[in-house]
Amino acid sequence: MTALRAAEHWCQNHGVQPHVLGDTLESSAAKLARQQARQALEYAETGRPACLLSGGETTVRLGPEPGTGGRNSEYALALALALDGHPAIWALAADTDGIDGRGGHSGAVIGPHTLRRGRQMGLDAWDYLRRNDSATFFRHVGGLLEEGPTGTNVNDFRAILVNPSGH
Repeated sequence: MTALRAAEHWCQNHGVQPHVLGDTLESSAAKLARQQARQALEYAETGRPACLLSGGETTVRLGPEPGTGGRNSEYALALALALDGHPAIWALAADTDGIDGRGGHSGAVIGPHTLRRGRQMGLDAWDYLRRNDSATFFRHVGGLLEEGPTGTNVNDFRAILVNPSGH
């Protein structure tokens, strides 16, 4: 909650209405992404800047031959798909310890360009999500967070910025 409160304070100081959704959210990564995408789309309709902040640890059900990824990069890819390139929404999902599943990353960031870049490269984002290979998708299109271990582990951190003005 400390990290979420710090982000909330930053938002307030920058003219963005923060919405702290909680620090103990648990669900499948893709399911939570779809739920939070619906919330973000509702805020986008208001025409005012907002930021949805949440923490907690989601889960991922791995298929028979999972690729490289983790719950935060999977959340980010599912969120990008649910938002379908909405021009006013960006997001970040990361594990505070710097390690999100397999692959040496902590999570990913998305924006209106994420799926478009994938399509331009001939990548099927749905296929990457189905194969639990979200980190590979973000490695190709950009957005994978690879800062390395942080030495701290307080929770997963998610922020969805809704900025209708695009600034």
